[in-house]
Amino acid sequence: MVRRIISAFIAMALAIGVLYIDRKEIILIAIAFISAVVVYEILIATKYIRNRSVTVISLLFVLAVPFVLSYDIRFINTRYVSFIFIIGLFVVMLFNHKRVNFAEVALVAFVSLCVPFSLSCIVFIYDFVPENYADLADLSNNPHRIFCIVYTLTITWISDSGAFFAGTFLGKHKMAPVVSPKKTWEGFAGGLVAAALFGFLLGKGYEWVTILFTGDLTFKVDVLFLAVLAIPCAVLGVLGDLSASILKRECEVKDFGDIMPGHGGVLDRFDSVLFVVPFAYLVFLQYFPIKAL
Repeated sequence: MVRRIISAFIAMALAIGVLYIDRKEIILIAIAFISAVVVYEILIATKYIRNRSVTVISLLFVLAVPFVLSYDIRFINTRYVSFIFIIGLFVVMLFNHKRVNFAEVALVAFVSLCVPFSLSCIVFIYDFVPENYADLADLSNNPHRIFCIVYTLTITWISDSGAFFAGTFLGKHKMAPVVSPKKTWEGFAGGLVAAALFGFLLGKGYEWVTILFTGDLTFKVDVLFLAVLAIPCAVLGVLGDLSASILKRECEVKDFGDIMPGHGGVLDRFDSVLFVVPFAYLVFLQYFPIKAL
Protein backbone atom coordinates (compact mmCIF):
# COMPACT_ATOMS: atom_id res chain seq x y z
CA MET A 1 0.00 0.00 0.00
CA VAL A 2 2.86 2.39 0.84
CA ARG A 3 4.50 1.80 -2.55
CA ARG A 4 1.13 2.37 -4.24
CA ILE A 5 0.65 5.72 -2.47
CA ILE A 6 4.22 6.87 -3.15
CA SER A 7 4.05 6.02 -6.87
CA ALA A 8 0.66 7.75 -7.09
CA PHE A 9 2.07 10.93 -5.56
CA ILE A 10 5.05 10.86 -7.92
CA ALA A 11 2.78 10.45 -10.94
CA MET A 12 0.51 13.22 -9.65
CA ALA A 13 3.47 15.57 -9.14
CA LEU A 14 4.69 14.95 -12.70
CA ALA A 15 1.20 15.55 -14.12
CA ILE A 16 0.79 18.78 -12.12
CA GLY A 17 4.22 19.93 -13.30
CA VAL A 18 3.36 19.34 -16.97
CA LEU A 19 0.04 21.16 -16.67
CA TYR A 20 1.50 24.00 -14.58
CA ILE A 21 4.13 24.73 -17.25
CA ASP A 22 1.20 25.05 -19.66
CA ARG A 23 3.22 24.61 -22.83
CA LYS A 24 1.88 22.68 -25.79
CA GLU A 25 5.31 21.26 -26.61
CA ILE A 26 5.69 19.79 -23.11
CA ILE A 27 2.21 18.24 -23.25
CA LEU A 28 3.02 16.74 -26.66
CA ILE A 29 6.23 15.20 -25.33
CA ALA A 30 4.35 13.74 -22.36
CA ILE A 31 1.62 12.28 -24.59
CA ALA A 32 4.16 10.82 -27.02
CA PHE A 33 6.09 9.23 -24.15
CA ILE A 34 2.96 7.77 -22.50
CA SER A 35 1.68 6.46 -25.84
CA ALA A 36 5.00 4.78 -26.61
CA VAL A 37 5.16 3.15 -23.17
CA VAL A 38 1.55 1.90 -23.48
CA VAL A 39 2.20 0.36 -26.91
CA TYR A 40 5.48 -1.12 -25.68
CA GLU A 41 3.65 -2.72 -22.73
CA ILE A 42 1.07 -4.23 -25.11
CA LEU A 43 3.80 -5.61 -27.37
CA ILE A 44 5.48 -7.21 -24.35
CA ALA A 45 2.20 -8.68 -23.08
CA THR A 46 1.35 -10.14 -26.50
CA LYS A 47 4.97 -11.33 -26.94
CA TYR A 48 5.16 -9.51 -30.28
CA ILE A 49 8.14 -7.59 -28.91
CA ARG A 50 10.38 -10.41 -30.20
CA ASN A 51 10.55 -8.87 -33.68
CA ARG A 52 12.77 -5.82 -33.39
CA SER A 53 11.89 -4.38 -36.80
CA VAL A 54 8.16 -4.36 -36.06
CA THR A 55 8.81 -2.91 -32.60
CA VAL A 56 11.06 -0.11 -33.86
CA ILE A 57 8.67 0.89 -36.67
CA SER A 58 5.73 0.82 -34.28
CA LEU A 59 7.36 2.90 -31.54
CA LEU A 60 8.77 5.48 -33.96
CA PHE A 61 5.32 5.91 -35.46
CA VAL A 62 3.67 6.21 -32.03
CA LEU A 63 6.20 8.84 -30.93
CA ALA A 64 5.56 10.84 -34.12
CA VAL A 65 1.75 10.74 -34.17
CA PRO A 66 1.00 13.39 -31.51
CA PHE A 67 3.34 15.87 -33.21
CA VAL A 68 2.13 15.05 -36.71
CA LEU A 69 -1.51 15.46 -35.67
CA SER A 70 -0.75 18.75 -33.96
CA TYR A 71 1.48 20.22 -36.67
CA ASP A 72 -0.22 18.81 -39.76
CA ILE A 73 1.87 20.25 -42.56
CA ARG A 74 2.50 19.30 -46.19
CA PHE A 75 4.31 15.97 -46.68
CA ILE A 76 4.55 15.55 -42.88
CA ASN A 77 0.89 14.99 -42.15
CA THR A 78 -1.21 12.16 -40.78
CA ARG A 79 -2.04 10.61 -44.16
CA TYR A 80 1.56 10.38 -45.37
CA VAL A 81 3.02 9.20 -42.07
CA SER A 82 0.29 6.58 -41.56
CA PHE A 83 0.78 5.31 -45.12
CA ILE A 84 4.54 4.96 -44.62
CA PHE A 85 3.93 3.17 -41.31
CA ILE A 86 1.55 0.59 -42.81
CA ILE A 87 3.80 0.00 -45.82
CA GLY A 88 6.77 -0.43 -43.47
CA LEU A 89 4.95 -3.14 -41.50
CA PHE A 90 4.04 -5.06 -44.63
CA VAL A 91 7.60 -4.82 -45.95
CA VAL A 92 8.84 -6.33 -42.68
CA MET A 93 6.21 -9.09 -42.96
CA LEU A 94 7.25 -9.76 -46.57
CA PHE A 95 10.93 -10.27 -45.72
CA ASN A 96 10.25 -12.05 -42.39
CA HIS A 97 7.08 -13.99 -43.24
CA LYS A 98 8.26 -17.05 -41.34
CA ARG A 99 8.53 -15.07 -38.11
CA VAL A 100 5.98 -12.28 -38.61
CA ASN A 101 2.42 -13.23 -39.50
CA PHE A 102 -0.53 -11.10 -40.56
CA ALA A 103 -2.25 -11.31 -37.16
CA GLU A 104 0.83 -9.79 -35.54
CA VAL A 105 1.03 -6.98 -38.09
CA ALA A 106 -2.71 -6.28 -37.72
CA LEU A 107 -2.53 -6.01 -33.93
CA VAL A 108 0.59 -3.85 -33.99
CA ALA A 109 -1.01 -1.52 -36.55
CA PHE A 110 -4.23 -1.37 -34.54
CA VAL A 111 -2.70 -0.43 -31.19
CA SER A 112 -0.09 1.85 -32.80
CA LEU A 113 -2.90 3.84 -34.41
CA CYS A 114 -5.52 3.77 -31.65
CA VAL A 115 -3.41 4.63 -28.60
CA PRO A 116 -1.63 7.81 -29.80
CA PHE A 117 -4.68 9.01 -31.75
CA SER A 118 -6.81 8.66 -28.62
CA LEU A 119 -4.37 10.37 -26.23
CA SER A 120 -3.65 13.11 -28.79
CA CYS A 121 -7.21 14.30 -28.21
CA ILE A 122 -5.78 15.86 -25.04
CA VAL A 123 -3.86 18.25 -27.30
CA PHE A 124 -7.01 18.83 -29.36
CA ILE A 125 -8.77 19.89 -26.16
CA TYR A 126 -5.79 22.11 -25.34
CA ASP A 127 -5.94 23.80 -28.76
CA PHE A 128 -9.72 24.10 -28.96
CA VAL A 129 -11.11 27.64 -28.78
CA PRO A 130 -14.92 27.73 -28.26
CA GLU A 131 -17.06 30.10 -30.29
CA ASN A 132 -17.99 32.23 -27.31
CA TYR A 133 -14.28 33.04 -26.86
CA ALA A 134 -13.71 33.99 -30.49
CA ASP A 135 -13.21 37.64 -29.52
CA LEU A 136 -10.04 36.85 -27.57
CA ALA A 137 -6.97 38.75 -28.72
CA ASP A 138 -5.05 35.48 -28.94
CA LEU A 139 -7.30 33.09 -30.83
CA SER A 140 -4.98 30.17 -30.08
CA ASN A 141 -5.58 30.52 -26.35
CA ASN A 142 -8.49 28.97 -24.50
CA PRO A 143 -8.20 30.28 -20.92
CA HIS A 144 -9.95 27.17 -19.59
CA ARG A 145 -7.95 24.55 -21.48
CA ILE A 146 -6.10 23.22 -18.43
CA PHE A 147 -9.36 22.88 -16.51
CA CYS A 148 -10.87 20.89 -19.39
CA ILE A 149 -7.90 18.53 -19.47
CA VAL A 150 -7.97 18.08 -15.69
CA TYR A 151 -11.71 17.37 -15.79
CA THR A 152 -11.37 14.83 -18.60
CA LEU A 153 -8.55 12.89 -16.99
CA THR A 154 -9.58 12.99 -13.33
CA ILE A 155 -13.23 12.14 -13.89
CA THR A 156 -12.32 8.58 -14.88
CA TRP A 157 -9.87 8.09 -12.03
CA ILE A 158 -12.40 9.42 -9.49
CA SER A 159 -14.97 7.05 -10.98
CA ASP A 160 -12.49 4.17 -10.54
CA SER A 161 -11.95 5.13 -6.90
CA GLY A 162 -15.68 5.44 -6.24
CA ALA A 163 -16.29 2.06 -7.84
CA PHE A 164 -13.51 0.49 -5.76
CA PHE A 165 -14.87 1.70 -2.42
CA ALA A 166 -18.51 1.04 -3.29
CA GLY A 167 -17.64 -2.42 -4.55
CA THR A 168 -15.53 -3.19 -1.49
CA PHE A 169 -18.24 -2.33 1.04
CA LEU A 170 -21.44 -2.94 -0.92
CA GLY A 171 -20.51 -5.21 -3.81
CA LYS A 172 -22.55 -8.42 -4.10
CA HIS A 173 -23.48 -8.88 -7.75
CA LYS A 174 -20.61 -9.63 -10.16
CA MET A 175 -20.52 -7.41 -13.22
CA ALA A 176 -18.12 -9.39 -15.42
CA PRO A 177 -17.06 -12.46 -13.43
CA VAL A 178 -14.95 -13.98 -16.20
CA VAL A 179 -13.23 -10.82 -17.44
CA SER A 180 -12.85 -8.93 -14.15
CA PRO A 181 -14.03 -10.95 -11.11
CA LYS A 182 -13.68 -8.05 -8.64
CA LYS A 183 -16.02 -5.68 -10.51
CA THR A 184 -19.59 -5.51 -9.21
CA TRP A 185 -22.73 -3.68 -10.30
CA GLU A 186 -22.80 -1.93 -6.94
CA GLY A 187 -19.27 -0.68 -7.55
CA PHE A 188 -20.26 0.41 -11.06
CA ALA A 189 -23.17 2.44 -9.64
CA GLY A 190 -20.90 3.92 -6.97
CA GLY A 191 -18.45 4.97 -9.68
CA LEU A 192 -21.19 6.78 -11.61
CA VAL A 193 -22.33 8.65 -8.51
CA ALA A 194 -18.76 9.58 -7.56
CA ALA A 195 -18.06 10.83 -11.10
CA ALA A 196 -21.22 12.95 -11.27
CA LEU A 197 -20.62 14.44 -7.83
CA PHE A 198 -16.99 15.16 -8.63
CA GLY A 199 -17.90 16.79 -11.95
CA PHE A 200 -20.30 19.13 -10.15
CA LEU A 201 -17.84 19.98 -7.36
CA LEU A 202 -14.93 20.46 -9.76
CA GLY A 203 -16.93 23.01 -11.75
CA LYS A 204 -17.98 24.87 -8.61
CA GLY A 205 -14.48 24.68 -7.21
CA TYR A 206 -13.08 26.19 -10.40
CA GLU A 207 -15.31 29.23 -9.94
CA TRP A 208 -14.50 29.57 -6.22
CA VAL A 209 -10.73 29.28 -6.74
CA THR A 210 -10.87 31.87 -9.54
CA ILE A 211 -12.72 34.34 -7.29
CA LEU A 212 -10.32 33.63 -4.43
CA PHE A 213 -7.20 34.39 -6.48
CA THR A 214 -8.47 37.10 -8.84
CA GLY A 215 -11.32 38.65 -6.89
CA ASP A 216 -13.48 38.55 -10.02
CA LEU A 217 -15.35 36.00 -12.10
CA THR A 218 -15.49 36.53 -15.86
CA PHE A 219 -17.08 33.19 -16.74
CA LYS A 220 -19.88 30.84 -15.69
CA VAL A 221 -19.45 27.09 -15.46
CA ASP A 222 -22.39 24.85 -16.37
CA VAL A 223 -21.85 22.55 -13.42
CA LEU A 224 -24.98 20.50 -14.09
CA PHE A 225 -23.71 19.71 -17.57
CA LEU A 226 -20.33 18.66 -16.16
CA ALA A 227 -22.12 16.39 -13.68
CA VAL A 228 -24.20 14.79 -16.44
CA LEU A 229 -21.23 14.49 -18.81
CA ALA A 230 -19.31 12.65 -16.09
CA ILE A 231 -21.76 9.73 -16.28
CA PRO A 232 -21.09 8.59 -19.88
CA CYS A 233 -17.39 9.33 -19.26
CA ALA A 234 -17.46 6.94 -16.32
CA VAL A 235 -19.24 4.30 -18.42
CA LEU A 236 -16.63 4.61 -21.17
CA GLY A 237 -13.93 4.40 -18.52
CA VAL A 238 -15.30 1.05 -17.38
CA LEU A 239 -15.44 -0.11 -21.00
CA GLY A 240 -11.77 0.78 -21.42
CA ASP A 241 -10.88 -0.97 -18.19
CA LEU A 242 -12.74 -4.15 -19.16
CA SER A 243 -11.20 -4.10 -22.64
CA ALA A 244 -7.73 -4.01 -21.09
CA SER A 245 -8.74 -6.81 -18.71
CA ILE A 246 -9.73 -8.99 -21.67
CA LEU A 247 -6.33 -8.39 -23.27
CA LYS A 248 -4.52 -9.22 -20.02
CA ARG A 249 -6.55 -12.39 -19.61
CA GLU A 250 -5.83 -13.51 -23.17
CA CYS A 251 -2.13 -12.75 -22.69
CA GLU A 252 -2.15 -14.41 -19.24
CA VAL A 253 -0.57 -11.45 -17.44
CA LYS A 254 -1.66 -9.81 -14.19
CA ASP A 255 -0.44 -6.32 -15.04
CA PHE A 256 0.94 -4.65 -18.15
CA GLY A 257 4.15 -3.74 -16.34
CA ASP A 258 5.67 -2.57 -13.08
CA ILE A 259 6.78 0.96 -13.94
CA MET A 260 4.33 2.23 -11.28
CA PRO A 261 4.85 0.09 -8.14
CA GLY A 262 1.52 -0.93 -6.65
CA HIS A 263 -0.37 0.13 -9.79
CA GLY A 264 1.23 -1.95 -12.54
CA GLY A 265 2.06 -0.52 -15.92
CA VAL A 266 1.16 2.79 -17.51
CA LEU A 267 -1.69 1.13 -19.43
CA ASP A 268 -3.12 -0.13 -16.14
CA ARG A 269 -3.60 3.54 -15.21
CA PHE A 270 -4.61 4.86 -18.63
CA ASP A 271 -6.86 2.07 -19.92
CA SER A 272 -9.96 3.86 -18.61
CA VAL A 273 -8.87 7.12 -20.26
CA LEU A 274 -8.44 5.85 -23.82
CA PHE A 275 -12.15 5.97 -24.69
CA VAL A 276 -12.99 8.97 -22.52
CA VAL A 277 -10.60 11.56 -23.97
CA PRO A 278 -11.90 11.39 -27.58
CA PHE A 279 -15.50 11.39 -26.33
CA ALA A 280 -14.97 14.45 -24.12
CA TYR A 281 -13.26 16.29 -26.98
CA LEU A 282 -16.18 15.60 -29.34
CA VAL A 283 -18.64 16.78 -26.70
CA PHE A 284 -16.70 20.00 -26.08
CA LEU A 285 -16.80 20.68 -29.82
CA GLN A 286 -20.60 20.62 -29.70
CA TYR A 287 -21.13 22.33 -26.36
CA PHE A 288 -18.50 24.09 -24.28
CA PRO A 289 -19.64 24.18 -20.63
CA ILE A 290 -17.85 27.43 -19.67
CA LYS A 291 -19.43 30.65 -20.90
CA ALA A 292 -17.79 34.09 -20.90
CA LEU A 293 -19.72 36.75 -18.97
